[in-house]
Amino acid sequence: MIKVIIERHIADELGEHYEKAARTTLQKAMQAHGFISGEALRNVNDHNHRVVIATYRTVADWERWLSSEERKEMMEQIRPMLDREEKFTLLEH
Repeated sequence: MIKVIIERHIADELGEHYEKAARTTLQKAMQAHGFISGEALRNVNDHNHRVVIATYRTVADWERWLSSEERKEMMEQIRPMLDREEKFTLLEH
């Protein structure tokens, strides 16, 4: 089992639009093979800094979702709202 930390920093004034798109993305990810759980968090000191923590069965399951057409389509909506590239950290026990 692995944890994937996805960090995103959204542009000012786009929080509401981001939240809607991020919820849709998480709902789609929940259907991905090997997905176990996920949560979306907001930094209390920087409301534009968002963190998604997702648990997948294996690195291969995560990579399958990462390169999927569904995720690519969702990121086409999210990417314009970001003021920098998203960052991934993969962790294991």
